[in-house]
Amino acid sequence: MKKFTTLYAGVLALGVSATAVLADGATPAPLPEAPKFDAQGQVNFVGINDILEYKALPEYKEPEFVTEYVKAGKLPPVNDRLPKEPMVYKSGNMKDGVGVYGDVMRHVIGGRPEGWNYWAGQIQGWGGIDIGLQECLTRTGPLFQVKADELAPLPNVAKSWEWSEDGKQLTMHLIEGAKWSDGDAFDADDIMYHWEFNVLDPEVNPLGNETQETFGKGSKLEKVDAYTVRWTFENAFPTQVLYSMAYPTFCPGPSHILAPQHPKNSKNTYEQYKQAFGPSYMGMPTLGAWVPVEHRPDDIVVLRRNPYFWKVDESGQQLPYLNEMHYRLSTWADRDVQAVAGTGDFSNLEQAENYVESLKKAADPASPARLEFGQRTIAYSLHFNLSGNGWGKPDERGQAVRELNRNIHFRKGVTSMLDRQRLGDSLVKGPFAAIYPGGIHPGMSFFDAGSTVYYPYSVEAAKAEFALAGLADTDGDGVLNYPNSGKNVEITMLVNADYQSDKSLAEGVVAMGEAVGLRVIPNIVAGNDREAARKAGNFDWHVWRNASEFVTAVQNTERLAPTGPSTSDWHKAPEGGEVDLLDFEKEMVDVVNKFIATKDNAERKTLMAQYQKLHTENVYTAGLTAYPGALIVNKRFANVAPGAPIFMFNWAEDNIIRERVYVPADKQQNFELYPGKLPDVPGGKGVM
Repeated sequence: MKKFTTLYAGVLALGVSATAVLADGATPAPLPEAPKFDAQGQVNFVGINDILEYKALPEYKEPEFVTEYVKAGKLPPVNDRLPKEPMVYKSGNMKDGVGVYGDVMRHVIGGRPEGWNYWAGQIQGWGGIDIGLQECLTRTGPLFQVKADELAPLPNVAKSWEWSEDGKQLTMHLIEGAKWSDGDAFDADDIMYHWEFNVLDPEVNPLGNETQETFGKGSKLEKVDAYTVRWTFENAFPTQVLYSMAYPTFCPGPSHILAPQHPKNSKNTYEQYKQAFGPSYMGMPTLGAWVPVEHRPDDIVVLRRNPYFWKVDESGQQLPYLNEMHYRLSTWADRDVQAVAGTGDFSNLEQAENYVESLKKAADPASPARLEFGQRTIAYSLHFNLSGNGWGKPDERGQAVRELNRNIHFRKGVTSMLDRQRLGDSLVKGPFAAIYPGGIHPGMSFFDAGSTVYYPYSVEAAKAEFALAGLADTDGDGVLNYPNSGKNVEITMLVNADYQSDKSLAEGVVAMGEAVGLRVIPNIVAGNDREAARKAGNFDWHVWRNASEFVTAVQNTERLAPTGPSTSDWHKAPEGGEVDLLDFEKEMVDVVNKFIATKDNAERKTLMAQYQKLHTENVYTAGLTAYPGALIVNKRFANVAPGAPIFMFNWAEDNIIRERVYVPADKQQNFELYPGKLPDVPGGKGVM
């Protein structure tokens, strides 16, 4: 911090006494109550065993057109394509019971596929594509409906597990006899390949962002036999890691396809490994319910049913019910418009500027779509890049901003300059948006209002805190200057160009910064480039829609603080270095690690209250606004779980368990682009 000491020197010589500044500085106030806005969906809470089980059934069924492939000798019988004990979804947990085959779910997305190597960091377009392709060790999406006293990740690729007596080993039993969509056997080798060649290789950046520390510092994984793996941990009973084994983290890939392309097994560079399966490569083997069979750039991505999918219903019908998934490549805002109009079938209504018009249209009895709001699980924060020791390789200006970001008075000044009521109203009028100070989302199970430190909007307090940070407008141009160099304080703010909500909030932050003498320059970047800039640390501030850890606290918990060199999205270590933790961050890391280690629910509640106080009192992030999302689904679809949130433990595409969703025969429409077709072999024509 030597350089910052130079910039910071002489603060009291600016003509403001320390006593006066402190008297007018940021003072905590009670957090205003959120406007009343009840969730419309009523969740039917159940136990995990009410949802699924693993067992062999007397017989299995498949769509008639798939049977024709069997008769032609192009596909093994369904009994031979399923595991020894497939996952069986219980009809009692299906809103509309056992379904029928056929039809399509039409999505509209704003992303674009970068390729199919999810495991090396290729973005597949989002909007539910990867959720339909990847199957992970555990599953969390449907947990919104699980009773609180049974809350734990669902089994998935790992069908069961048990802890050693000392709690430091976790033995997982995999589904036995499952196959990838090309017919190749799935087994422990696929798990071990992902661990050894993707997770542990520092040159590979899986899309799920997992590293060894995601599963606990010093964690190890070994193969016991073809269908058993064993984890070893430094701490006893880290049950929290089970949440980190669900999407988007531990989702193994087809090692028989990936391994030959890895640099350790070939002459490829790591970039060539990542790009080995580009967007035109069709038929990439999956464990998911569907397989990519077509990609028309800037037009559509088509997925067809996986004939080897390893899940069935209680009548023995191999899932999924839906034959095809469409992802029309447009914009995220257009997704809402098309879902309400009926030209799309599914949308997570999360762009608040579309709420009022969508509500009006959905209220029409003739509307093809139903719309259901949930809790305020969408919240935005302003992230400060807190790395002072080189992550992202900042230039002199960037380093000076980093050092300001690490100053508590500067962060308190920033949070005080934010008029959160105005920010929320800029997105949508009405009782939707609520004031959000940062940290755990208000209304969620681990939120504690009494431990939440809220610095209310105050221009005067913001200016006073900036003065304490050593800043003043010394040249009279309306922009704060550094005390020694006299240079203007200029901050670049990374913003997602794909969402209007992000851009609207950024505009508000820029205007509010200007009012207190901060020059904030938005860097509005779209898609993959924005994600790359974020991961590389190339930002001063970042407008960010919060991830699941701030909603549930039990998922991706290690990311609530810089528990490792790369767990935090805004405070990572430079290559080969360590995280230069601030004192309060050290306390947060300790609290988070204790939360992960304990199984005592009362202790967890206490620890998360401590975390919330540390986070909000020290302005680890500056909260912007929180509001609810709504699920829009075409009315022809059955088995959509009631009360499914658009985002909680995961996104709604996972929450509603799409492989169980179906369209009754009398409501089916001719939307399939490849009727009667199945996915081709890897790298083939797409369909056969």
